[in-house]
Amino acid sequence: MAILEIITMPEAILRKRAIKVMDFGADFQKLVDDMLETLLAAPGVGLAAPQVAVSQRLILVRLPDNTDEDREEYGEHAGKLYVVANPKIVKASKKMVSGVEGCLSLPNLLGEVDRHESIVLTGQDRYGKDFRLKADGWLARVFQHEIDHLDGILYIDRTDKVWEPKKEDEKSS
Repeated sequence: MAILEIITMPEAILRKRAIKVMDFGADFQKLVDDMLETLLAAPGVGLAAPQVAVSQRLILVRLPDNTDEDREEYGEHAGKLYVVANPKIVKASKKMVSGVEGCLSLPNLLGEVDRHESIVLTGQDRYGKDFRLKADGWLARVFQHEIDHLDGILYIDRTDKVWEPKKEDEKSS
């Protein structure tokens, strides 16, 4: 496994629609492993393949489980790794919630973004097996953020409230 370089704006691949994953063979498995190592080394909770300069519809999401507070807040999702190829939001709540987001590809910026409170997504696991998942709260927000990356959308496109963080602001996707 290897830690990959996380690319930042204005790299063009961050603004392009990624292509569908069709081959779940050895190269894809290596990409998943390398992205996992990269995500664990970065101060973030999600990573999309375009962020490591790979135009494939692949995201990894892992909510923190470092503290008792993390485990209490995120429950069964704390520390659980979600590897999703070809993710698609098939249902979204009408209720929108505002929250602060950051991005590994936009270092030193945070923004307030409205997202659906809950979603249902479909996709394939790292081996190509279809699955469906319901996500609420922070997990739903992270999935929406990462799926946006696959369509060339950054959170700054969804808000006009962007600022440089202070020490107490920490969450990144």
